[in-house]
Amino acid sequence: MKFEYDIIVVGAGHAGCEAATASANLGSKTLLITMDMNKIAQMSCNPAVGGVAKGQIVREIDALGGQMGIITDQTSIHFRMLNQSKGPAVWSPRAQSDRMKFIDKWKETIDATPNLFVWQDSVIQLIINNKDIVGVKTALGVEFRAKAVILTVGTFLNGLLHIGKTQFSGGRISEPASFGITEQLMEIGFETGRMKTGTPVRIDGRSVDFSLMEEQKGEYDFHRFSYLDFSASPLKRLSCWTLYTNPEVHEVLHRNLDSSPLYNGQIKSIGPRYCPSIETKIVTFADKSRHQLFLEPEGENTQEYYLNGFSSSLPFHIQLEALSKIPAFRNIHIYRPGYAIEYDFFPPTQLNSTLETKLINNLFFAGQINGTTGYEEAASQGLIAGINAHIKVHGGAPFTLRRNEAYIGVLIDDLVTKGVDEPYRMFTSRAEYRILLRQDNADMRLTDKSYNLGLANSYRYNLLMGKKNETDRIISFVRSYSVQANLVNAALESFGTAPLRHNVKLIDLILRPQLDIKSIASFVPAFKEQIEMIPHDRREEIIEASEILIKYEGYIERERIIAEKINRLENIRIIDKFDYNTIQSLSTEAKQKLTKINPETIAQASRIPGISPSDINVLLVLLGR
Repeated sequence: MKFEYDIIVVGAGHAGCEAATASANLGSKTLLITMDMNKIAQMSCNPAVGGVAKGQIVREIDALGGQMGIITDQTSIHFRMLNQSKGPAVWSPRAQSDRMKFIDKWKETIDATPNLFVWQDSVIQLIINNKDIVGVKTALGVEFRAKAVILTVGTFLNGLLHIGKTQFSGGRISEPASFGITEQLMEIGFETGRMKTGTPVRIDGRSVDFSLMEEQKGEYDFHRFSYLDFSASPLKRLSCWTLYTNPEVHEVLHRNLDSSPLYNGQIKSIGPRYCPSIETKIVTFADKSRHQLFLEPEGENTQEYYLNGFSSSLPFHIQLEALSKIPAFRNIHIYRPGYAIEYDFFPPTQLNSTLETKLINNLFFAGQINGTTGYEEAASQGLIAGINAHIKVHGGAPFTLRRNEAYIGVLIDDLVTKGVDEPYRMFTSRAEYRILLRQDNADMRLTDKSYNLGLANSYRYNLLMGKKNETDRIISFVRSYSVQANLVNAALESFGTAPLRHNVKLIDLILRPQLDIKSIASFVPAFKEQIEMIPHDRREEIIEASEILIKYEGYIERERIIAEKINRLENIRIIDKFDYNTIQSLSTEAKQKLTKINPETIAQASRIPGISPSDINVLLVLLGR
């Protein structure tokens, strides 16, 4: 019996689920293979989605027709918009989800997706014919054939867990590792490496004294992840809590550093610099007497809490001793200790910008296999891989996003151009065009692209057009409507801003830092009428979008012009055009790196570390430019 599919996705984490639903929704017959159907889209570490830069990625996933934003909204128990005291370029949504309901919603979504099938098993071998992937073989001895395969294996390739000196294989705690694929790909010629990540203890909330911590309540206004008009999460709203370590905690940790796999030579792989273990924190920041921790709920009907900021691989009894020195944890009981995990990854410079491998046709990598960390980074790669695998199977132009179009574009370009020397995490500082890549306008930037692909449906597209029309109408009105000084001066003074000496356009008032659209509508009746014409369920969203476009117009336009200049280089394709080793005018380093990366465009070549402006000029001269 033959088992044939268009696309096989190996692994049902955040990357795999997005890849599988995207390819299936585009029309490809897709098989999703997972070791455990009860742990689809498992939140292995923090039960949270979003955060600085990560929240922007989730909104982009949603705008492109992905699922993460929708499912997070439906399972949210705590939501906040971070960085609202700063400019809108860094506003970032973040939510706590109910861990188990997140899995359940993903399972419902997968079950309801046409063309998508699931098989519970472990893949032990890729079936390759010459340089083409043609299928996979599983531990149960079943062979599945496909025109494309997407590997989204997370931390499971040769996964090794550490709790003190105790070591055991696994992809996550209590889940088996995957063996065979790394070794097979190395034989073909792939480079591989090892990375390390970790997770904190899980705490029984009944053993915690919440009165000794600071409560951090959620914000439940109109903000959410998905641009679709879903109602708010039906789940109970829960608070997060903040607390701190202290010198007594640090003393316990310092005294036992020789028991830490990170410091006794047991772990030799690359760890995350931006999400360090508590052991690393007390060594790196030895002058600090305390470190902030966040106690975060795992679900609405469980006592399980996640201790954000206390990732550790120390022995269980040392973790427990150190935590008990915190007053709120005097009587602490934990469900399980923190642990570290080492796993295989493949340097992502071995990929094209579609996330297809350069060595094997129709084989795609997405997620932690590419050296990234984080659910959001993984999900976005899965979405792009799923789209491009479908296109590769059925025909069409590759789908890629530029750095000025999306954080997802920045992420993938960084991976395939620069590679990674530590687990890659997205930050707003990685993006040159932050003011263009805001969380509020991801739908404006990307939905049209997804609609043309066939992934975003007509309902989503019509919502976008409604928002765009309303935003344009409001901006057009404020540009043309004149405000009479004598009618508004008293109100202006009440808001702490200078009175007018003569009549001005309404937009001039909105540009004042003391005023916003809502405050102006309270004393300009004609403007209030315009605002009330916006559909009530989308009014807050459209007001915010309009106000950002008005107040930051100069910054947005300046960044757009810069991006357009760079995009001219993005349009000059050079992939496979040169034998770089024969170009005498290039430096030796440039020859080596250009040959290794084989950049798709002049712009990508310019971003390769070690490539100088003079090297780029040589290439432009050879192109006759």
